[in-house]
Amino acid sequence: QVQLLESGGGSVQAGGSLRLSCAAYGYTYSIACMGWFRQTPGKERERVAAIYTDDGSTYYGDSVKGRFTISQDNAKNTLYLQMNRLKPEDTAMYYCAADYGVSGYDCYSGSWSSPRNWGQGTQVTVSS
Repeated sequence: QVQLLESGGGSVQAGGSLRLSCAAYGYTYSIACMGWFRQTPGKERERVAAIYTDDGSTYYGDSVKGRFTISQDNAKNTLYLQMNRLKPEDTAMYYCAADYGVSGYDCYSGSWSSPRNWGQGTQVTVSS
């Protein structure tokens, strides 16, 4: 079992930047895929970005490509999401997620949609 703790959310004006962090605790060995999801009330959960921990291959949702960057620091068991050129439509609760036993293809192709391990979420609010 792994525990995930997000930080770094907050309020920012459109065009600004934020960096989210997700610290993983517990059984972090063998985590195959980690990523970020977001959700706003009344909308479906959206997969933002994912990274296959073995080789660093990444996935980005179309709405964030070119603006967000996912990265990992294996020594610190920490996942990051650098968010640049933020837009009001990026406003959401952002959740860190992790899974064991996910293939690289499922992780970075976008098929990974139901992680079994979640953080508590961190709110990001972008004002116009």
